[in-house]
Amino acid sequence: MKSKLITVFTASLLATSCAFAPGSHIPQADRTLFDDETRQVEYDEFSQADLEKLVRTYSISPMLLAELNQPQPKPEFNDRLQEQLDNYDYAVGKGDVLMITVWNHPELTIPAGSQRRAEESGNWVHNDGTIFYPYIGKVKVEGLRVTEIRDIIAFRLAKYIESPQVDVSVAAFRSQRIYVTGEVKTPGVVPVTNLPMTLIEAVNKSGGLTENADWNRVILTRNDQDLVFNLRELYQQGNTHQNILLKPNDIVHIARNDENKVFVLGEVRRPQTQVMSLNGMTLAEALANAGGIYEMAADPTGIFVIREADAATGRVADLYQLNMKNATALVLAEQFKLKERDIIYVTAAPVARWNRLISQILPTVTGIYQVGRARDELSQ
Repeated sequence: MKSKLITVFTASLLATSCAFAPGSHIPQADRTLFDDETRQVEYDEFSQADLEKLVRTYSISPMLLAELNQPQPKPEFNDRLQEQLDNYDYAVGKGDVLMITVWNHPELTIPAGSQRRAEESGNWVHNDGTIFYPYIGKVKVEGLRVTEIRDIIAFRLAKYIESPQVDVSVAAFRSQRIYVTGEVKTPGVVPVTNLPMTLIEAVNKSGGLTENADWNRVILTRNDQDLVFNLRELYQQGNTHQNILLKPNDIVHIARNDENKVFVLGEVRRPQTQVMSLNGMTLAEALANAGGIYEMAADPTGIFVIREADAATGRVADLYQLNMKNATALVLAEQFKLKERDIIYVTAAPVARWNRLISQILPTVTGIYQVGRARDELSQ
């Protein structure tokens, strides 16, 4: 009675074991299973034609890598940016402090003194955009360059002083600023000065990027419009078109690298989420960071990279498969560059899924055996 009960129960489990064998894997649409009544059971809910419409599979090979890893463009000189830098000239604004010197006329030049800074003793630009200067009174300076202010003051002083020699400089830059926010070490306000400031210089003045910064996504807000720049291309490829001359009231926001991640799942020793570095990440690096594939359970022919497909294609995903049965395939894995939100999935070998099934049914079989043995003992 005991052995018969075990035999019947075990046989029923084994007959349908493949249909619910534990352990995730990526199915092939053309694989089928048959139950004990020889009825065909579909392995996947989609037909082969449906799968081909939704997912395209590529085999990772030298030819594919040559297609994906296009040569980096050579650095190009940004003529437009250089022209803007060459023609840059600071415009004075409200709150700035000017230092005005009239040579050979110390009475018109306010001395700073040993205990006073130039910005404390200079000519402050008032809220109406003017300064007051001896003899000539109010002078409208807002929006003017220091050379223009110099010429105006010299012209008006000429009524009182013969051939006045005037020099004007900005002692304190207070009227204009750029805002740097997000993943920089010292976010805050960066003043606009007489030296032109580019995007990369503003980031550097804010202490540089943090470890959580997304180098691929730097957002510049100007006049309610957002422009996105890629600092990785600027640093690694020398793409100076990713740099720009900043203007007053620009907002530079460094996004977090929450999207700049890959996911390693399946038969690896440490399934995990990994953040890509500035230099990116390869498939080999991602697998190594996860402790490598679990040799006893992994299917070496089933190393997959699942990547979201371009929406214009109408597909859900692109599937890249690496066959690592030969260890030399690690060279291909090292050359395969990952993209953000890629999913690396290592499938389980059929024997591993079978062993998991056995480990799950063994306690039940053991319990039945013990029940049968106890019944035999009672019957004696």
